[in-house]
Amino acid sequence: MLTDAALFLDFDGTLTPITDTPDGVIVDDGLVQLLLALRERLDGRLAIVSGRSIETLRALGFADFLLAGTHGLEFARPGGAIAAPARLAAIDDAEAAFNAFAADKPGVLVERKSISVGLHYRGAPVWQDAAHALARQWADQDGLALQQGKMLYELRPGGADKGSAVHALMAQGPMAGGVPVFIGDDVTDEEGFAAAAELGGVGILVGPVRQTRAAYNLEQVAAVRHYLREGVARLA
Repeated sequence: MLTDAALFLDFDGTLTPITDTPDGVIVDDGLVQLLLALRERLDGRLAIVSGRSIETLRALGFADFLLAGTHGLEFARPGGAIAAPARLAAIDDAEAAFNAFAADKPGVLVERKSISVGLHYRGAPVWQDAAHALARQWADQDGLALQQGKMLYELRPGGADKGSAVHALMAQGPMAGGVPVFIGDDVTDEEGFAAAAELGGVGILVGPVRQTRAAYNLEQVAAVRHYLREGVARLA
């Protein structure tokens, strides 16, 4: 499947396990080296497409990769400038409301991103409904996009998603001419699966089988690593 692939990789839950807090993730050098080797075999056709900001992805060790961050709102080539919209004042206002909400609720965390803000309730699932209501309130009153993730509600500007990121990157080098393969685990990756299929490729879901637009399934992060290592070996 990887022979002519233009490979799009989600980050959290795909390349690394989901952690209790956003800053708890660890990127080992073996992962970076594996991706560099695979990118070389694919003539550069590898991109990381994440809900994380490009600033965060670079800090985690991916500065030398083609990146789409914040669900397709940000783009950057290896070592290049980040193309992204300005941070909206409405996002700052929502962040203040999120912080006030989380202040007396242990386990509820606010994640500030470059142009968005996330409200995590993984550590306190009892607050899911209240977190959703708060996020919906701010999305409706300020015209923001409400993005649901794994035990997370995120507010961001609209007009993009991981599917639009796939379409944008497939229209230019180095991804142009490849067969898109999108690997991801979350509902936020469904648009990426759909875009890959629309362009003649496939999606691969990571995790338990569920209703999805992906054509294939890998059980867990370890299986993704194995799949990518097998790809390096086959393409050598």
